[in-house]
Amino acid sequence: MNETISLLQNHASVRSFTNTPITEEQLEAIFKAASQTSSSSLLQTVSIIRITDQDLRKKVMQLSMNQHYIEEAAEFWIFCADFNRNHQIAPEVDIEYIDFLLVGTFDAGLMAQNALTAAESMGLGGVFIGGVRANIDELSDQLQLPKYVIPLVGLCLGTPAGEKPGMKPRLPQSMVLLENEYQPLDREKLAVYDEAMLKYYENRPVTPPFTEKKVKGWSDHIQEHLQRSTLPQMMDYLNKQGFAKK
Repeated sequence: MNETISLLQNHASVRSFTNTPITEEQLEAIFKAASQTSSSSLLQTVSIIRITDQDLRKKVMQLSMNQHYIEEAAEFWIFCADFNRNHQIAPEVDIEYIDFLLVGTFDAGLMAQNALTAAESMGLGGVFIGGVRANIDELSDQLQLPKYVIPLVGLCLGTPAGEKPGMKPRLPQSMVLLENEYQPLDREKLAVYDEAMLKYYENRPVTPPFTEKKVKGWSDHIQEHLQRSTLPQMMDYLNKQGFAKK
């Protein structure tokens, strides 16, 4: 096993940071690693908004479900799918087709992951913030996003405070890596995985921002999370930004 594989296999999200700043050299290295991410047909449909203004950072934190580490992290970047540049170059092209949205979303996700991996390779830590979509209209106003640009995920980066969190168990390879054709959900394997998650949560200490220990299996987590994560206004927002009309 080489260092890259070891790094990837030992990832754990970090939600507690020291006040140590990230150096300009580190920032440049992280950005360069992210910018070399594969890009669909070299469309380069991603923009990163780095939030350095502390008042704006606080407002973004409030709009992103009050996750306090957004303010505490040395860096907070928001990855956006951005077809505004492309549209200015080729204004006659209809961007409203949903495939353009899929391309921008996929590329932004890849780029964000490469940024985090680069940071982790230097001993830094981070956590993704999907909560930036919780109040996406207000956030877009705060960031002055034009048409054909949408914020998809935030990324906190900084020096971890304390020990690295334990790694959460993942679904077994046999449930995810399918051969030749799709396979239905294996309830027996799911039950084994649920038990592994229960043991993980039973043994995990309570650390900020969590205030109580929640012990649950993955199936319970999915049921709870899907029910509370519905954003019914999302389609209207996407249409307003010029996406997913066709």
